[in-house]
Amino acid sequence: MLVIRSIVASDLDALIDLATQVGGGMTTLKPDRKMLGDRVECAVASFAETIPPHERDYMFALEDTTNGRLAGVCAIKGAVGLTEPFYNYRIGTLVHSSRELNVFTRMETLYLSNDLTGSTELCSLFLQPDYRVGYNGKWLSKSRFLFIVQFQQLFTEKIIAEMRGYLLEDGTSPFYEGLGRHFFKMDFNHVDGLTAMGKKSFIAELMPRQPLYVDYLPQSAREVIGQVHRSTLPARKLLEQEGMHYDGYVDIFDAGPVLQGRVSDLRSVRDSVLRVAAEGRPDGETECLLVSNTKLHDFRMVLAQTTIEGAQVALSAQELALLHCQAGDTVRTLSLNVRKNNG
Repeated sequence: MLVIRSIVASDLDALIDLATQVGGGMTTLKPDRKMLGDRVECAVASFAETIPPHERDYMFALEDTTNGRLAGVCAIKGAVGLTEPFYNYRIGTLVHSSRELNVFTRMETLYLSNDLTGSTELCSLFLQPDYRVGYNGKWLSKSRFLFIVQFQQLFTEKIIAEMRGYLLEDGTSPFYEGLGRHFFKMDFNHVDGLTAMGKKSFIAELMPRQPLYVDYLPQSAREVIGQVHRSTLPARKLLEQEGMHYDGYVDIFDAGPVLQGRVSDLRSVRDSVLRVAAEGRPDGETECLLVSNTKLHDFRMVLAQTTIEGAQVALSAQELALLHCQAGDTVRTLSLNVRKNNG
């Protein structure tokens, strides 16, 4: 069976192996032992509550308990931009008009921005290719919302998710080639790697602070602003189903969209419920439910086919064991799929 759990130090080697498959455009999962080792160490301290909430980086592992394999990962950063700058482009509008010539034009612009500083970030979502079956991807992505609603006091009201931008088959970014290369004079993957290592001072040093007119960019760059990588499209749709939306912010390198949402508007806040775990077979109509324990220090979650209604939720002995729970313990549940009566 599969279980989502808080990451532990012994996962590092498997995490590095997983990161080698990610490819360009995801700066938070580079196959670098020092960087990933620091992240895992931070994650362990985050679950143990030994560092302040705004410094925390909660990483989750999807483990296949039949073979011990790390099937996927995802993460939540407590707050971005408070220890190092967090940059995005904000898409704005400038109006140029001449009453004498009867000319009125609206021009889209890109502003280098730190507007999203302090937001909670959903990041580092990756599923091994051979596990991209059934509900695994949907479950892994949505698991973070159940964690946020259970521990709302640890997060800011605004949450964001940077989506990987559109890349060509050879890994090049049309947006970067049309804009960033003129200022950085280096390949996209090199810039991407520097950012992953936290070396971001060059952004402030080399990028113009003045608005950039979108119409000055080549068509190939303009067309991909706010567009996602092909493999990221399902992830974007899932986040939008949960209450997040695109509001005109994009990544400064590949122009991938930044989705935003308010915790109070999330489906998980509206629809998830605390119930009492019971051992046995479900009685009545069942659905696929995300079921988690309520332990920050040992967070665990399973996907169970069980009843949506009632004060109790029936779980098998194996599911209870994976949750590190016993009958009578409190668990939190959420329907995997958006229910029709909620849109």
